[in-house]
Amino acid sequence: MGLLDEIKNYNDLAVEAKERIERVYLDDDRPWVVGYSGGKDSTTALQLIIETLVLMKNKNIKLNKKIYVISSDTMVETPLIISSIANNLEQIQRFVDDNHLPVETHLVRPSIDNTFWVNLIGKGYPAPNQSFRWCTDRMKIEPTNQFIKNKVSDYGEVIVVLGVRLGESTSRDRVLKKHDIRGKEIMQHSTLANAFTFAPIKYFDVDDVWNYLLNNKSPWGANNEELFKLYSDSNSNECPLIIDKETKERTGSCGNSRFGCWVCTVVSEDKALTGFVENGENWLKPLLKYRNDLTKNRDNRSMRMKRRSNGSVYTISVKEKFVQGERTLIIPKKSGREKVTITVKKNSSLKASNDDIYTVIESKDLRNYIRHNRIDLDDGEIPNLLIHDEFDHYNMLGLGPYTFKARAKMLADLLKLQKEVNDAGHKVQLISDDELREIRRQWLKRGLIEDSVSKIYSAVYNKDLVCEKNDIELISSSQYEILKEICDEQDVYVDPLIKMLNLEKDNTGSRVKKNVLEQINEILNEDYLHMQE
Repeated sequence: MGLLDEIKNYNDLAVEAKERIERVYLDDDRPWVVGYSGGKDSTTALQLIIETLVLMKNKNIKLNKKIYVISSDTMVETPLIISSIANNLEQIQRFVDDNHLPVETHLVRPSIDNTFWVNLIGKGYPAPNQSFRWCTDRMKIEPTNQFIKNKVSDYGEVIVVLGVRLGESTSRDRVLKKHDIRGKEIMQHSTLANAFTFAPIKYFDVDDVWNYLLNNKSPWGANNEELFKLYSDSNSNECPLIIDKETKERTGSCGNSRFGCWVCTVVSEDKALTGFVENGENWLKPLLKYRNDLTKNRDNRSMRMKRRSNGSVYTISVKEKFVQGERTLIIPKKSGREKVTITVKKNSSLKASNDDIYTVIESKDLRNYIRHNRIDLDDGEIPNLLIHDEFDHYNMLGLGPYTFKARAKMLADLLKLQKEVNDAGHKVQLISDDELREIRRQWLKRGLIEDSVSKIYSAVYNKDLVCEKNDIELISSSQYEILKEICDEQDVYVDPLIKMLNLEKDNTGSRVKKNVLEQINEILNEDYLHMQE
């Protein structure tokens, strides 16, 4: 195909796309929600929509329904990208206002208790990986879906407009065809009731997209050549607006994209930050190091509690093989954790390949062993245990949330990083004060006595973190030490007492206390408390 044929092809596609956009827009009164990530596909779709609206207005066609343009800000977006998206949204809003087009732009964010830092540092969730990718649901799907649901509530039905294309992948093609309504431009949304989807550029290929963008100036003044350069600097992919489980599974992670989160630990190598650093943005190097440390330390057993957040204790089996007649246990390499091998001998303690000593106990003795040795399951520094069960298998204590010591270090390092970057002249917010206050609340709620968040913040910034007046420490450190000493004498855990004191504090003055007994029951029935039985 010659150059003229290529130009004709993308021109024809653009004209056809605008005709479809006009036809679908005028077909009913359902408002549109347009997903805009700032990448090539969503930019193409939005630019075609804006251009179509201008053409319709010039033809005196009444623009009788609203179009909402939404972008997702996970609050941990790559700083340069989120700044670009925010600027673009401002430019778009200015353009549509000046031209009296019925368009509104919105940046949707996760609720404060579902941000990355509140989950990771506040609640202690381990950094996301492929098997536990908690971030996408909380930070992308839920905020976007909530916006769509609100519009469904307002209007009855909505049409979600996406920059998706046929031929991008087999799985994407299956999704597009699965929900296609014969003879219609719209498709059924896979999960949201009363929501439909429209894909105006689904017949474009990647060359058509770039031909269109590079030969048609952005109506709102964005630089499409800069967008092209952003992609060409590395093997980047677009991180789309994720609105359902199918999109989530199809896209995997956005960590290989310039449009992903800078803290993405789902991928082994982060191209989002690495690409920027390689192209001269050296100030992002400390962010890349912080992200790499999160990945490296995810499965560090010394940084994780040995019980789940609900108090349950569990074990995981240890892999084994026989080498020259010897039974060898294998703790595989994972994240930054090195592979460890242990040769099984008839001893109560075994030496591992890294010189660590592992204590072997029978599974029936686990409860008594933890009780008699007063092992704190919330502390990462506990003896290495191998638990031999009745089936002649070896197990280890399973991992829970990060320890408070590990979380405190993560928070201190993050605040130091934020201060370092800002002191160097880059006005970037890595964590908000609202998130800090929510982390503080989560720590106090989960049994911490000291207001560690405020102390860490004060040590870094030499000023106080502004908090709610009634959100004060439960008891003083000296009072806690007395209470812990009494608990130790009585051979009981102090944690449930702290949680019940917190429960009492939270319900002071409340008339409705029907859930208090249930919450007390949950506290007293946490699994680790009954390791003593």
